[in-house]
Amino acid sequence: MKQTKLFSLLLAVLFVLFLAACGSSNDDTTGEEAGKDSDTTNKANLEGVPEAFTKEEPLKIMVVRKIGGDDHTAQFLAGAQQEAQALGMEVDTFSANGDTEKFHNTIQQAIDQDYDGLIISHGDDAATVELVTAAREKGMEVVTFDSIPDLLEVDGVTLTSQNDEELAKLALDKLVEEQGKEAKIAYLWVDGFPPMVRRNNIYTQVLEENPNIEELERFGVANDNTTVDTQNAVAAWLNKYPEGEIDAIFATWDAFATGATRALTEAGRDEIAIYGIDVSNADLQLMQEEGSPWKYTAAVDPKLIGSVNVRLLAKKLAGEETPQEYSLEASLISQEDLNASGEEVNMETLQDVIDGWGETDAFLEDWMITLKEAK
Repeated sequence: MKQTKLFSLLLAVLFVLFLAACGSSNDDTTGEEAGKDSDTTNKANLEGVPEAFTKEEPLKIMVVRKIGGDDHTAQFLAGAQQEAQALGMEVDTFSANGDTEKFHNTIQQAIDQDYDGLIISHGDDAATVELVTAAREKGMEVVTFDSIPDLLEVDGVTLTSQNDEELAKLALDKLVEEQGKEAKIAYLWVDGFPPMVRRNNIYTQVLEENPNIEELERFGVANDNTTVDTQNAVAAWLNKYPEGEIDAIFATWDAFATGATRALTEAGRDEIAIYGIDVSNADLQLMQEEGSPWKYTAAVDPKLIGSVNVRLLAKKLAGEETPQEYSLEASLISQEDLNASGEEVNMETLQDVIDGWGETDAFLEDWMITLKEAK
């Protein structure tokens, strides 16, 4: 009988413990839900954060780039996406890979779908100006990168760029320094794009200052096959000019430099030095290969370009003042410095080789830091 009473008592204790456990579980769930509500409230009350960034419905932006198919484009879009998400915005990205119709259609779709803001890369024609005007009339904020100056006529638009004059000057000054003022060179360049026009202006100036530099050949196309087309063109030059007749190649775009590097490497013509512009992981790998002719490239971190464009757009969406134009500073990357690092250098570790690479506080406001830290 005592055993029966003891057993019943144990059952009663276990039942009470079970109820307590259930109660504890429910309390935890309630606490989590309260925490979620608290997070929403905290976001709305973050000190100094503009009202547009504290609403429950996140701001939506679209990044549309005309050129594509290269690592530089991928890095640019990744930088824009990461910065936008860090600021709590929804972001979509699109690369038209040089297709003008797709480029225009995507901008129009973004306007029709009521995005809050647009970042447009490499807008180079009157139709783009008309589309940006339509976006502004609808109340959308717009930042453009490497686009035509005509967009400055559209109220409220900011034009950003790499410092293309500095990029060209860094590479060409090194070419003249190493190859001399009577160098025989080939030129890889394509007209029709604002950054190319600016780079070509410096090239023309350098030739005027050094009249004994001889341009033997030039080539340039911008399409989804640029690298291969360039490789074929340079290979044809090598058949025309035997060893010792070309000193250097100036490549105004890394897609050009990549094609030229492949042609020179396959032909065993590493006596010809390449001086380029722009950089990516694939470019750095090529520059570090044994016997690579690609000696220098002048560049701005493409991920940083994407990030800065997003910050400018965020300031516009917050109702803050922004400049009409902004240019990002360039750096010169040498093959010698890359190889001296003792290990393979990529876009992430390039900051260990180039001081200040991938870093800028341009347009990084305190409220943006607050938003990032609150995520």
